[in-house]
Amino acid sequence: MESLSRIQAAAARQSLLRWYQRRSRALPWRKSRSPYTVWISEVMLQQTQIETVIPYYQRFVREFPTVENLAKAPLERVLELWSGLGYYRRARNLHQAAQELMEKHGGHFPSEMELARTLAGVGDYTARAVLSIAYNQPFAVLDGNVARVMARLLALRGSVPQPEFRRRIEEGLDLLLSKRSPGNFNQALMELGQTICLPRSPRCSLCPLRHWCKGLKSGKPENFPDPKPRRKSEQWHMAVAVLHRNQRVMLVRGLDDGLLDDLWNFPSAFGQSSSEALISLEEKLGKLLQTRCSLKGPAQELRHNITYRSIQVLVYQGFIPRAAPKNGFRWVPTSAVESAAVSQLARKVAKTIDTARRGQ
Repeated sequence: MESLSRIQAAAARQSLLRWYQRRSRALPWRKSRSPYTVWISEVMLQQTQIETVIPYYQRFVREFPTVENLAKAPLERVLELWSGLGYYRRARNLHQAAQELMEKHGGHFPSEMELARTLAGVGDYTARAVLSIAYNQPFAVLDGNVARVMARLLALRGSVPQPEFRRRIEEGLDLLLSKRSPGNFNQALMELGQTICLPRSPRCSLCPLRHWCKGLKSGKPENFPDPKPRRKSEQWHMAVAVLHRNQRVMLVRGLDDGLLDDLWNFPSAFGQSSSEALISLEEKLGKLLQTRCSLKGPAQELRHNITYRSIQVLVYQGFIPRAAPKNGFRWVPTSAVESAAVSQLARKVAKTIDTARRGQ
């Protein structure tokens, strides 16, 4: 593989920036280059589709328009607004980092890389994105979309986890980066990967980098980069209890096995089999309610994925006739479940309840 010459890099850079100026999407976070809103959007966009992020971003900055608003908000409310977006550690880190910004930085996202990296949840990628877009500092960002564009441009085999591949990509980015408009450059390269240089069936005829793309010249641009190694999916079983009382349902903190500890969920338990999961759930409820709870069902079956876990979920129904000691749970109106700080799985289960109710 040969790298681009400086003359080629300059021409490619100019073509990319012209394309971005003409074709960039009017995304809500591009209306402002405030470090705060850039930071919020970059965190939300990690491992999440743009179309999914847009309504969450709009609601989030409407309720928390400043760092101070976010820092003072209860974590519960932050998680409520994040509910359904997934990867909830991001929300917890945002909340913690906002408090750190108020305590140590006067409410301002630092413009120095070393200080930015000290904030909760702010790694190299997020720091580079905020500093380049909000502060116009010459840092290139590297995500999956950028890696794919660069791998095809340079006809480079490999994947990001491989040190040599990453080194060559970073060298190419440093050569191509616009020192005058690093923020626009980074957004242009990411947008190119999102809309034109797609993983499959890239739209090469529309690409502003096609004249310099060695992958296109090879005739097989889809061969670059190599597929990212994926962790083998594991099959799990889970039993979930929907417990009713006075038109309300019970929610507890956490899922099981230490997952989603800050979110509300229907009582649930994992097992090596469906029957083992049910036994574990009944034991869990016995300790929680200090009485034996009779479950009926399963009433519904659904599938849910959490990272590498492919989970078969059986949903059981039950009723609590008398008041139970309130210990780590709460009663929530069925209609209010989806607006609470609940997991995506709890949302799915709530929909099965609503569907069953309408079918009665």
